[in-house]
Amino acid sequence: MGMKLSSQRRGDLVGLAAVLLLLAVVLPATLDPFRLNLVSKYLAFAFVAIGVVLTWGYGGVLSLGQGLFFGLGGYMMAMFLKLEASAPELPDFMVWSSVEQLPSWWIPFHSLGWTLVGILAIPALLAYVFSYAIFKRRVSGVYFAIVTLSLALTLTVVVIGQQGDTGGANGITDFRTLLGWDIADDAAKRTMYFIEVAAVALAMVGALLIVRSRFGKILIAIRDREDRVRFSGYNTAHMKAFVFAVAALLSAIGGAFYSLQVGLIAPGVIGVVASVEMVIYAAVGGRLSIPGAVIGALLIGFLKSYLSETFPEGWLYFLGAVFILVVWAMPNGLAGLGEKLLRRRGAEAAP
Repeated sequence: MGMKLSSQRRGDLVGLAAVLLLLAVVLPATLDPFRLNLVSKYLAFAFVAIGVVLTWGYGGVLSLGQGLFFGLGGYMMAMFLKLEASAPELPDFMVWSSVEQLPSWWIPFHSLGWTLVGILAIPALLAYVFSYAIFKRRVSGVYFAIVTLSLALTLTVVVIGQQGDTGGANGITDFRTLLGWDIADDAAKRTMYFIEVAAVALAMVGALLIVRSRFGKILIAIRDREDRVRFSGYNTAHMKAFVFAVAALLSAIGGAFYSLQVGLIAPGVIGVVASVEMVIYAAVGGRLSIPGAVIGALLIGFLKSYLSETFPEGWLYFLGAVFILVVWAMPNGLAGLGEKLLRRRGAEAAP
């Protein structure tokens, strides 16, 4: 057992080091500023993919509504940036909608400190309270997935309908500065990229600490036989709600980075299609691999960009075919394929 754990930790370290080498050294040295900015955009979704691995891969809880929490983080950061860009006037979309006074729930977002508190606390708290109530009633599986998907759809409809408060279908756009720092400049975007890489590294380390801890082992047991774990005296609803809240926190952080890197946030990145894509990132990378989730987000992001440029009318079909092929041929994703090849090589090398 000790050797197995040692092998797991060694594999974790190798995967973590390989991803960080790629992100911190290889990509910045080989990509032009435009392509590196695209990587920054894809990395925002890597936070979501890590959370999906925690909930789906280890907890057995499939959520199709992570776009909800991604959107909360993105919109809160965008609200702060828009208020700074518009000061002392109202945001332009409010003026166009004949709003005469800033809505009261926008006021805390004048402060970066309160904005960060909101990003880190509100999505996680909402996720815990909501999911605990659901799990307490022993609702899980496809039913939970449908509920989360419905929530993402509901938020999209609400955001689009509140033109004067949220910017409607166009979202919140046209902000360039963070506390006076021009974040649209290439040098600033490169600096933000390395900050984002550091945040992704912390997210991966935190996720690995969770899954390799005693709590992680209980989480796997809940995934496999929840009834037995419940009869052993554990509060399985609390444990699943906790890991779902962690995933919501990661999604919100990703949304905040998305607003910073892309310069806008719109309902299109929080809706049903986007939420399903977020699950695809984890499925392609490997739903049991934390580093694989990051690679999956990058790979799907690059594929989307390449296919949309090369096949503007049919790229979605190509992307769907790639997903079907990966799930059919590699049920554990690219990380599972890599592990299988390494085991085969080790078996061949053994005397």
